[in-house]
Amino acid sequence: MITPVQATVATRAPVDGVLGAIGDTPLVALQRYLDDPAIAVWAKLEASNPGGSSKDRPAARMLSDALEEGRIGPGTTVVESTSGNMGVGLAQACRYHGLRLICVVDTRAHETNVRTLRALGADVRVVREPDPRTGDLLAARLDLVAELLQTTPDAFWPNQYANVSNPAAHAAGTMREIDEALDGAVDFVFVATSTTGTLRGCRDYVRAHGRDTRIVAVDAVGSALFGGARGTRELPGFGAGVATGLSRSAEYDALVRVADIDCVVGCRRLVAREAIFAGGSSGAVASALESLAPQLPGGSRCALILPDGGVGYLRTVYDDDWVAATLGRSPRDVAALVGGGPQRAEPAVV
Repeated sequence: MITPVQATVATRAPVDGVLGAIGDTPLVALQRYLDDPAIAVWAKLEASNPGGSSKDRPAARMLSDALEEGRIGPGTTVVESTSGNMGVGLAQACRYHGLRLICVVDTRAHETNVRTLRALGADVRVVREPDPRTGDLLAARLDLVAELLQTTPDAFWPNQYANVSNPAAHAAGTMREIDEALDGAVDFVFVATSTTGTLRGCRDYVRAHGRDTRIVAVDAVGSALFGGARGTRELPGFGAGVATGLSRSAEYDALVRVADIDCVVGCRRLVAREAIFAGGSSGAVASALESLAPQLPGGSRCALILPDGGVGYLRTVYDDDWVAATLGRSPRDVAALVGGGPQRAEPAVV
């Protein structure tokens, strides 16, 4: 006889407004992902935020800090560059506070995110050509942001790439929640990188609280972060084409770079082994764990921050035709990789 699963987490108290629902996302023990039972793994499911990703946290924090400090108010137009998730978080927060939002995205942004932005009232501008100097779409987006700031009355740029409220949101929220849930006993935290706000916030928290927790930065092959060589990256929101204000001073204990195909395989393994339907950056984090697992001491306790869910990736990561056409891997190849051994991520730099 199958019995109902018993709830193990207390019901959340009512909150004031949708932004009050941000945070306190589930931390789920993974029971099948690794073959090594000596390593304990938990996944932080950031898709449970009301806007669907970890970016809800810094989006709300950057605007609330700016409102409190009097830098924005009625009549302000928020202008930001985004690959999608930050835009959704900002669109939600701007709608709540009654602010206008212009989101600058590029052609790699998921159609689902673009439609969501527009449904939340954002004015979406799509950059279709890369910056001619660098060949990078992010640089082109930032150029358009600069132009809009000059031509839009009472414009405000949160600048997620350098705003200290970005990592502060993850220090006060994401990492604190992991630390408290595991009573401070977490040895490794795996963090996907883009602006590096999550990475910085996690590092700031463990340092401030004297923890021995080691932070593993998970970056994309083809990302320019941390001295990497800029190259082709097909999945938005993971890695960056240019170093950011936050990334230049970001610190980590180990760095693992993963390729687009490893993100695909990591995502599909999360589904196959744990029934977790996650996005591309989450697959990267899972892949990085597998590549690093043989180097981890027995008894290690690891937390994976999974930034978003899989809905926005149905036409990429979970689409066999896209994987074959874009990454050159047939469905049979991918199935063999999903059922095979650890990923081929580049060796960690410790």
